[in-house]
Amino acid sequence: MDIVSVCVIAVALAMDAFSVSITKGFTQKNLTKAQWLYYGIFFGFFQFFMTVLGYLCGTTVSGFISSIASFVGFILLMIIGVNMIRESLTSDDEEITDNFSFKEVFILAIATSIDAFAVGLSFAILGSEVLIPSIIIGVTAFIISLIGVFIGAKLEDKIGKYLGDKVEIFGGVVLIIIAIKILIGL
Repeated sequence: MDIVSVCVIAVALAMDAFSVSITKGFTQKNLTKAQWLYYGIFFGFFQFFMTVLGYLCGTTVSGFISSIASFVGFILLMIIGVNMIRESLTSDDEEITDNFSFKEVFILAIATSIDAFAVGLSFAILGSEVLIPSIIIGVTAFIISLIGVFIGAKLEDKIGKYLGDKVEIFGGVVLIIIAIKILIGL
């Protein structure tokens, strides 16, 4: 997979973390710079880790389905993209509280990284390399999470929530476009 596609996937995957980071930045007005870093580190690490984990799981089954790899990659990315859009349009978002806790950051980091597992699985099925894309995905999530906390801390409630939903929809659309690109072999 080319570097541009990997970067676009990284940004799309980071949209869940960005949405949560905006909300956390807004609801927790007294976050320290260290707590901002915790969000970035947790979200970035789990995006990286889940991509690698998905890849490792995918390598065990890739030999069985190599003849349909493009279709499987298309299906996985399409499901992720549609799910991101669906989640942004429903009101059952993750419950976000006003207290900072490592347990909550850990849970949110895992919840926002599930999609990265499926992307890692897609990389394995397509026979793509995983280390550099995983690093790009993790670093992108780290940076975008920090930006999200910063924006959330600076913007009013309505603006932060509005941007969060729209950005997640954009991320889902981007993944759907990449899925179609994989299917038609561009």
